[in-house]
Amino acid sequence: MNVTPHETRVAVVENGVLQEVIIERERRRGLVGNIYKGKVSRVLPGMQAAFVNIGLERAAFLHASDIDQGREDESRTDNIKQLLHEGQELLVQVIKDPLGTKGARLTTHTTIPSRFLVFTPNVFHAGVSLKIEDELERRRLKDVISVLMLGAAGGYISRTAAEGAAIESLKADTDFLNKLWDSIQERMTSAKAGEIVHEDLPLVLRVLRDVVDGDVERLRIDSRRATRRVSQFAEQFMPELADRVGHYPGERPIFDLYGVEDEIQKALDRKVHLKSGGYLIIDQTEAMTTIDVNTGAFVGHRNLEETIFKTNLEATQTIARQLRLRNLGGIIIIDFIDMIEEEHKRQVLRSLEKSLERDRTKSHITEVSTLGLVEMTRKRTRESLERVVCEACPVCTGRGTLKTPETVCFEIFREILREARQFDAQQYLVLASQEVVDMLLDEESTSIAELEEFIGKPIKLQVETLYTQEQFDVVMM
Repeated sequence: MNVTPHETRVAVVENGVLQEVIIERERRRGLVGNIYKGKVSRVLPGMQAAFVNIGLERAAFLHASDIDQGREDESRTDNIKQLLHEGQELLVQVIKDPLGTKGARLTTHTTIPSRFLVFTPNVFHAGVSLKIEDELERRRLKDVISVLMLGAAGGYISRTAAEGAAIESLKADTDFLNKLWDSIQERMTSAKAGEIVHEDLPLVLRVLRDVVDGDVERLRIDSRRATRRVSQFAEQFMPELADRVGHYPGERPIFDLYGVEDEIQKALDRKVHLKSGGYLIIDQTEAMTTIDVNTGAFVGHRNLEETIFKTNLEATQTIARQLRLRNLGGIIIIDFIDMIEEEHKRQVLRSLEKSLERDRTKSHITEVSTLGLVEMTRKRTRESLERVVCEACPVCTGRGTLKTPETVCFEIFREILREARQFDAQQYLVLASQEVVDMLLDEESTSIAELEEFIGKPIKLQVETLYTQEQFDVVMM
C-alpha cells in the first residue's frame, strides 16, 4: 500500500508479479457501497427506471428490477410508475460508480458487508458463497446463520472468508452488522434528501475486508499512520492477520521496490508482449473492450497449428491478468488466432476459465464462435485503470489518430476558395502548425501559386506554435 494524503494505491503482487492495482484519490473516492437518502427527480416509464438525486453532480439511475418491493414473486410489478413517483424519498445504495458520462447505478436492495458475512436488511434468507464448495461446510454455515438470524432485521450471506470460521466470530459479525443497521435507520430519519447516511470504509481498510485472505503473506504500508490504522482494524476484526501488517520505512518508494510503477505504465499501453514472442492488442472503447491475439515473432518448432495453439494458450493467462490489472469490465471480445482443431478450441477456453478463477470479479464466458471470437462479460463497478489515471488526448480527442499535414493543406485550399467566393478580401493569411506550413512552402508551393493566380489575391503563411497539426485559420486582410 502506497498512502499519501491525496491518494491511496494498493498493489496485489503474486509470486513477484503485479496482478491487481486499486487507486483511490481523495477528491474522487469510489461510491460503491455508500448508502444515501435519495429523492426521485424523474420517472422514465419508457425505460422502466428513474433518476434519483443523491447529492452528486449527475443524477443517479435506479431501474425497476433494482427496487425492493417486499412482496411475493406473483405480486411483483415491473411498472415503474406503480413503484415510484417524483419527489419520493427512499433509502438507496450505490452498486456502480459513475462511469464516463453515466451517473451512478443504484439499488434499494441494501447490503452491508463485514469480514465474514453480508447483511441483507428485510430479506430473511440464509445464503452461502458459491465459492465455498465443501458440502458439509456449506450446510454448517447455513445452520449457524439460520440461528443467528433469529430476532434480526434481515438475513445473512456468508462470504468466502467465512469458510472454517468459528461460531463466535460469526456471532460477533452479526452483532456489529445489527448495530450498524440500527444507526443507519436512525440517520435516515434525520437526514435530508441527497445526504449520505452510511459511507463505506476507506480503501486501506476495505482492502482488508474484501481482498485480503489467508493466502496473503504480508501487507507492507509506507505510511506510519495508515499502518497503525490497519493494524488496529486487523487486531479487532482479523486477528489472524495482525502480525502480517508491517510498516515500510525505506527511502526507495515502495512501488519501485516491487516493480509496480513499471507495470502500471505497461498496463496503459495497447500492446502487451507474450513471453513466446506473440503479443496482444487491447483497445478500450465506450461500448466494449477488444483483445486481439497475434503470433508476432513466435514461429514455433513443429507446425503452424501448433504455433497458433501455444500462442492462444499463453494468451489466456496474460488476458486474465490484464483484465484484473486494468480492471476492464462490461463486454469483452477476444479475437484468438483461428484454430482448426476443436480440441484446441476447448483447451484454450478451459485455460481461460481456469486463469480467471483467481479473479474476485464475476465474469461469464461464451464458447468460441465460428469466427474464432470469445465473448465474455466482466462485472464493472468502478472505472478502469486507464480511466482513473488518464484522460482523452486534447490533440486527437481520443481518436488515436491525426489528419496528415497533406490532408490539412487540402482543407486550407478549400477554405480559401470558399471565402474567396463569398467575400472580397485584399489578401489571405493562413495560420497553421509548423508541419503544415513547411508542407505548403515545400511540396505544395506550386499548388499555393496556382491558387493565388486563380483567385487573384496573394496568400501569406504564418506558423502558430500553439496550434496542433489539425488546427488552422484563414484570415481575410
